[in-house]
Amino acid sequence: MGILEAIIIAIVEGITEFLPISSTGHMIITQAILGVESNQFTKAFTVIIQFGAITSVLFLYWKRFFQSIDFYVKLFIAFIPAAVMGLLFGDLIDDMLEQVDIVAVSLLLGGWILIYSDKWFAKNLHAEEAPVTRKNAFVVGLFQCIALIPGVSRSAATIIGGMISGWNKKQAAEFSFFLAVPTMFAASLKKTYDVVKIDYHIITDHWGIMLLGCIVAAAVAFLSIKTLMKILQNKGFAPFGWYRVILGGTILALLMARVPLEIVK
Repeated sequence: MGILEAIIIAIVEGITEFLPISSTGHMIITQAILGVESNQFTKAFTVIIQFGAITSVLFLYWKRFFQSIDFYVKLFIAFIPAAVMGLLFGDLIDDMLEQVDIVAVSLLLGGWILIYSDKWFAKNLHAEEAPVTRKNAFVVGLFQCIALIPGVSRSAATIIGGMISGWNKKQAAEFSFFLAVPTMFAASLKKTYDVVKIDYHIITDHWGIMLLGCIVAAAVAFLSIKTLMKILQNKGFAPFGWYRVILGGTILALLMARVPLEIVK
């Protein structure tokens, strides 16, 4: 992976991390299109730059992170399910990260869910903010587990989980942003540890390009969050849903036409 490819992938990460269209899925597709080889470095890069993206949340909502201890307790409760599933099925998840067909199907199915979700959760649109309890924080955490499947979208899964709990779109989206901080931090830390355990030179020899990726992802994610909030309030989930359906359907059509979109190994 060269500097240009790293910047492109980081831009894709920054744009898609908080939009309900799957950042992991888009990075897998981008990697396949660019012909970037799948190795320990690229796998580490695509996870570690997600840490860069979440710094935008800390910058935009820094005051919210100085709330009560209960705020962190609820985030931790929501974080637990995906953390456990990630530890138990880490190898399976890594294998799915190289399968473009899984991403395409997930994008397609998730797209239809988003298209109809505006109708399903119409009552949430103008609802007042509901209490964030430990119970519904755990429910959102369970929905986050679904996003371990590439192409599902952590943002989409957790926002829908929040709306099922009775939250309005703004509240559900913001909790999704907050939950991204411990989730992505833990994922980046674990991937770094796994890579260092294999060969620490993978990190030390490429620290510059990883730092660049984090900076680019953070800057782009800052703009992405603001864009998401405006679209959700004015247009709902439908634009993201149709985008997912079109993209997922296109990829499936290309795969059936035997267009080479596999990850290079």
